[in-house]
Amino acid sequence: MRRAKVGDVVSIHCVGMLENGEIFEKTPEGEPFYFEVGSPEIMPGLSEAVIGMAEGEEKEVLLTPDKAFGERDENLVKEIPREAIQLETEPRVGMMLNLIVDTPQGEMQFPALVAAVDEERIVLDLNPPLAGKNVIFRIKLLGIHEREALDLQSL
Repeated sequence: MRRAKVGDVVSIHCVGMLENGEIFEKTPEGEPFYFEVGSPEIMPGLSEAVIGMAEGEEKEVLLTPDKAFGERDENLVKEIPREAIQLETEPRVGMMLNLIVDTPQGEMQFPALVAAVDEERIVLDLNPPLAGKNVIFRIKLLGIHEREALDLQSL
């Protein structure tokens, strides 16, 4: 029986939950999530969880922040002058913004949470929303695929 290993392309169904059971992510019915095991684009804990799994196998794993969305970094909480950002609506605490920033690699998008607002400034939290939290994933390994048989760019 073939088991998943680093470098394999796998398809899974998964449910991501906080420790209190609140679901934050779920693969759509019938639509698996494809990824390369060990890819830097995938959270390390998810890759590690599928290593050694066989097709059809299911498991539930608890991932600590270092294996999931990372620890909170207070250096990613930025105070900016209110006039430095143009918004279509009045900013309010809890609002999520999608900042577009020009970088040497081209335009990049960064989600940002409005943490505080006053007449002169806006405080933005650029940490991932689940940074610093333990998360639970229920995983079902649907398939282990030959890379050549898949067009990963279209997934």
